[in-house]
Amino acid sequence: MNFLNSFKHPLALLGLLLVGGWVLMALFAPWLAPHDPLESFTPLLTPMTPDGNGVSFLLGTDMIGRDILSRLIWGTRTVLFWSILATLTAFAVGIAMGLCAGYFNGWVDALLSYVADTVLSFPVLVLYIVIIIALGASALNILIAVTFTSAPAIFRIMRALTIDIRSRDYVLSAITQGEGSLRIMLVEILPNCGGPLIVDFCLRIGYTAIMIGALGFLGLGLPPPTPDWGGMINEGRSMAIAFPHLVIFPCIAISTLMLGLSLLADGLDEHAQKGTRS
Repeated sequence: MNFLNSFKHPLALLGLLLVGGWVLMALFAPWLAPHDPLESFTPLLTPMTPDGNGVSFLLGTDMIGRDILSRLIWGTRTVLFWSILATLTAFAVGIAMGLCAGYFNGWVDALLSYVADTVLSFPVLVLYIVIIIALGASALNILIAVTFTSAPAIFRIMRALTIDIRSRDYVLSAITQGEGSLRIMLVEILPNCGGPLIVDFCLRIGYTAIMIGALGFLGLGLPPPTPDWGGMINEGRSMAIAFPHLVIFPCIAISTLMLGLSLLADGLDEHAQKGTRS
């Protein structure tokens, strides 16, 4: 399967460019940011307005004079790092649970499915808020909250894929030959689940970024002064009417990242389905 064929569709290519742009911005933040994201200048400068020293700020400054562009760029690194790390952790837990449930069936499947269904019966944002309030606002606790709320949905996908693949001839042959359960799950089943998992991974990074932004907006996100898009919206919302640039730019950042990940996932999904039909 040629991976690049996924991006022949214009929308999929647009998604790749959007996501790639944010990734490059995160990687090269120290060189792209014109100022230190924590350094203060003249407060509440509107975009393209110079301060008393003649220093111009492309996107303006916030309430305490920090350059919004620099905070957006450094915030990209913060949001992507924690979104990807939290999603990877959730996938590790969800895949392990789904493999065991789908392969062993019986009481293992019943128990894990019950746990997953119980967690999924609650609104995700409510669970986030409860966990963060109980444990405190920190990067580690956000990681725990994302894993706890996302793993059950990943479990469902992995369980369904495992049940389907377990009945195929090559898996039945491996069972007949006496291969161990762990080897069968990791060698015979897991590699054949890649397509749907990759698509869900792209989407879930976007969902996680939105949730981190929502927590930051509610004052439950990463502790200040860490540059964080949601935190920037929370800090600027009280003055958004008079100074809309305080919230417009971080909102655009979150929206374009989510749009790019959604288009990227759609392109990968369409390519995977074409490969299945062929």
